[in-house]
Amino acid sequence: MSRFWSEVVHGLTPYVPGEQPKIPGLVKLNTNECPYGPSLRVLQAIRDAAGEDLRLYPDPEARALRDAVAAHHGLESAQVFVGNGSDEVLAHVFQALFRHEAPLLFPDISYSFYPVYARLYGIATRPLPLDEDFRIRVDDYLAAGPNGGIVFPNPNAPTGIALDLAEIERLLLGNPDSVVVIDEAYVDFGAHTAAPLIDRYPNLLVVRTLSKARALAGLRVGYALGYPDLIEALVRVKDSFNSYPLDRLAIAGGVAAMQDDTWFAHTRGLIIASRDKLTAGLQALGFEVLPSAANFVFARHPLHDGDVLSAALREARILVRHFSQPPRIASFLRITVGTDAQCDALLQALSAIVPSEAASALR
Repeated sequence: MSRFWSEVVHGLTPYVPGEQPKIPGLVKLNTNECPYGPSLRVLQAIRDAAGEDLRLYPDPEARALRDAVAAHHGLESAQVFVGNGSDEVLAHVFQALFRHEAPLLFPDISYSFYPVYARLYGIATRPLPLDEDFRIRVDDYLAAGPNGGIVFPNPNAPTGIALDLAEIERLLLGNPDSVVVIDEAYVDFGAHTAAPLIDRYPNLLVVRTLSKARALAGLRVGYALGYPDLIEALVRVKDSFNSYPLDRLAIAGGVAAMQDDTWFAHTRGLIIASRDKLTAGLQALGFEVLPSAANFVFARHPLHDGDVLSAALREARILVRHFSQPPRIASFLRITVGTDAQCDALLQALSAIVPSEAASALR
């Protein structure tokens, strides 16, 4: 703390990202990264872009990437905004589209960056509790009264549970005067995108990332889909902050990633299959596993606290994510779906930690 800090900084509690340790041989299942390398077409596109043109600024509109994203979703380029990862896109959304005169609504158990953004931009919030099965109740949002906007991940994080499109549409119909933001970081692993609803609902914004299903967490590419006037608001904020958020390599790699549907479908299938095996293995050890439509699972054991399990796995050189807050989820572990070999290593380590009668299923 310093006397030179602004009042804004004094009031901030920053988001805490997952660990990125440099430990050889670590089984890293804590940050929902793709366990497979990106498309070879992406790597080649980045190599081709790494030339003398790097002395020049990139296209501030990232037109090639916006065109590729629009073509993938059957939209127009004017309906696409791109940024430096979906976190930056969300930050611009909070500043450009959420109003201050009424509270922002989001689930009480959700992406923990939302309250950080709200504090940063001085937006009042009203978290709404998930139901007893950790599901979003649309009726709660319809009954909440005037709001400054609504945001939630679909599938939700860290639960992994998806909301049906029919429920999203009901939410949109019930909030015609508020922007509804669907954060689809994990949608490709088993949920349905809300992108087809965009042309019918001017208050809908869909936020996506290439970090998960496209294996480009290290490249930092995110985008938003919506009515052109929503996109224009984001561009106005972006150009008041940083006109060049995506470099030439990111644009080239992002275009190639959006165009390689064969790689995408194959890798997505591998992760979904591994998730099903991991879920079955955890259940055999006595874990409760929430139904996941993401590239991670959210699980707890009735006889072991989440922090104890997380620490024990770390001793076995396996990293998972544990959230101590809110207390309702403190018993859970969020486990990224890795390769089958990584998932097997996790299950084997857990079999030595949980009661022997449950672990016998793996021996």
